[in-house]
Amino acid sequence: MTLNPWRLRLLSQLDALGTVRAVAQAANLSASSVSQQLAVLETETRTQLIERTGRRVRLTSAGLILARRARSILDHMDAVEAELRGLNDEPSGLIRLGAFQSSIHTLAVPAIQALRYPHLDVEIVEMEPHASMPALLAAEVDVIITTTDFVELPVPGDIDVVPLGQDPIVLVTPPNHPAADVAACKDEPWAFDIPGSYMAKLATRLCRQSGFEPRVVGRFSNYMLTLEHVEAGLAVAVLPALAVDRRFDVVTRELPVTRRITAAVRRDSRAAITVVLDALHTVAGVPASGRS
Repeated sequence: MTLNPWRLRLLSQLDALGTVRAVAQAANLSASSVSQQLAVLETETRTQLIERTGRRVRLTSAGLILARRARSILDHMDAVEAELRGLNDEPSGLIRLGAFQSSIHTLAVPAIQALRYPHLDVEIVEMEPHASMPALLAAEVDVIITTTDFVELPVPGDIDVVPLGQDPIVLVTPPNHPAADVAACKDEPWAFDIPGSYMAKLATRLCRQSGFEPRVVGRFSNYMLTLEHVEAGLAVAVLPALAVDRRFDVVTRELPVTRRITAAVRRDSRAAITVVLDALHTVAGVPASGRS
């Protein structure tokens, strides 16, 4: 029996993404092509890997085992390829770094600028926490900057998490605004992140804990637009401190909430990823430490 790496990757993505349609979009294939390739993999392994439940499919016990072993197999193959491409024992190859918006210019870009390896390329992909962990599991990215405070996303056992620091959550208001906390803004218009995002859920929770339902007048996936809205006096907002660009004329007040900033990688990642992790540690100002 010979296992085809490409088909193994499709099976691993099905485990991470949950549907054939999502795998097809990630792989730039049609859903029928993905289904055909998975059927071929079943023939190659002489094992039922997928079963139908109504109009959906799910992995069998054997399918789950192979999908999760496949990630280790594929990571090892990537590591071997990187070693073969390596020159003078320097890290080489392409590392894909998924990072949420406010960490790109504060952590990701400075870390990449600090790297001095001519054959190592780092590609940054903007990904919010609700999207970056599934992408890491599906091997669409190699390392992510995320927050483990996103409770809907438990950390799988084959993922290593490395702490980078704490980021205060702040109330952002226009200049000369008297509010000192969220409760004082119950009658104010609010600017929120897009629905379903980490910050949109956090802001909603903070408002409800203060006894009111926020009146949302703007939703922006870009923090610069949120800050412009607040600066213009059109709204108040709750943002991570990392997201507040000091070029905007706004007032911030720390709230009794912080988020933990972490990096995450698949276990047994190749050496070039460790170089990127070390650079992130240096920029974040924390000592390099073991994974957890």
